[in-house]
Amino acid sequence: MDSAFIARRLDAYERLIRLDQPIGTLLLLWPTLWAVWLASYGAPRLDIVMIFVVGTLLMRSAGCAINDYADRSFDPQVERTRARPLAAREIEPREALVVAAVLALAAFGLVLFLNWRAILLSFVAVAIAASYPFTKRFFALPQAYLGVAFGFGIPMAYAAIQNRLPAECWLLLAANVLYSFAYDTEYAMVDREDDAKLGLRTSALTLGRWDVAAVMASYAAMLAALAVLGVMLGLDWPYSAALAVAGAMMVYHWFLIRGRTREGCFKAFRHNNWVGSAIFAGIVLSYSFNQPWR
Repeated sequence: MDSAFIARRLDAYERLIRLDQPIGTLLLLWPTLWAVWLASYGAPRLDIVMIFVVGTLLMRSAGCAINDYADRSFDPQVERTRARPLAAREIEPREALVVAAVLALAAFGLVLFLNWRAILLSFVAVAIAASYPFTKRFFALPQAYLGVAFGFGIPMAYAAIQNRLPAECWLLLAANVLYSFAYDTEYAMVDREDDAKLGLRTSALTLGRWDVAAVMASYAAMLAALAVLGVMLGLDWPYSAALAVAGAMMVYHWFLIRGRTREGCFKAFRHNNWVGSAIFAGIVLSYSFNQPWR
């Protein structure tokens, strides 16, 4: 087994779990960090932060492997995904399952350092993440289901830190479902023609000409939910400023997606990393301004 063969295999595995495309990890990570900071009132323990950061990376990677396994007969027929290692037959389907299982077990090993409530929720999180790739076969709006899957770090964070699931936890999860629905609809708009030919169901196809309006309405509802959350928790002005910045970014997304071009929709999807990071910065700075030494 020569070094070139090993290098090709490692490259295929890296692309399978999208280490070369960190945007998915970031979109999963920001809402989780929102919850970690809010649940700990702006002063999270370092070990908790590390568990959720590394766990997010591991679970997103495992989810990519499961997703490619589920879509292995569809991806070769989609322009954007036909070069993925499973679609291109660089690796076997069983290898993808093994990779997903190993990564999920590694993530579960981290969860064992948390309390029993977080451990129980982790089983629900795995079930939702594993079932999501199959929803596009029968559910008209799988992007809404993705929002739950991508937001389950929120109740896990509250469970781990507060050992309870207060009202603000569910409001934050609802905001993330709206956020995920918006950006994943933008993503689905990229593959609209290919998905239609394959008979798959996505929000972009279900909504038809109302897709852009639905994305913007989801963004608006997300901001409203986060604004209510800020009032509930008494967050300081940096949080409000962050929501205003996020809102300006969403207006920019409207300019990108209104023409429904592949390039514009994909650019808007990727730009959501900055939306998530802006809100996180607002949360962190809000608690900094509320410190007793001020």
